[in-house]
Amino acid sequence: MLGTRLKAARIRAGYSQKQLGMLVGMDEFSASARMNQYERERHSPNMRTSEQLAMVLQVPMAYLYCPEDELAELILKVSSLTPEFKKELTRFIEQLLAAQGSTSRQPDRKSTRLNSSHV
Repeated sequence: MLGTRLKAARIRAGYSQKQLGMLVGMDEFSASARMNQYERERHSPNMRTSEQLAMVLQVPMAYLYCPEDELAELILKVSSLTPEFKKELTRFIEQLLAAQGSTSRQPDRKSTRLNSSHV
């Protein structure tokens, strides 16, 4: 998950492994090898390095660690919205959830309770 998303974000940003490693403060001689290890998921970056990678790649850290492809893409797209559009999107999602809740069959809590007088 991290390796795949890290590689995709790096390529999208146009960096080589060595360039990206150096941009987050890695030694010139080990940057490429370390980034390769992260992308192959042989090693994981620590929290500070992950934050720096996300910052340099201009992606939310949640995108890098998201286990679901569709959700990761949503995270990436939502992060590029203006604050105003994020609020509008939140309202829209709330409307969708409310509509979904009113149309889906919810169990009637009253009918699922055991009535002690009938037991």
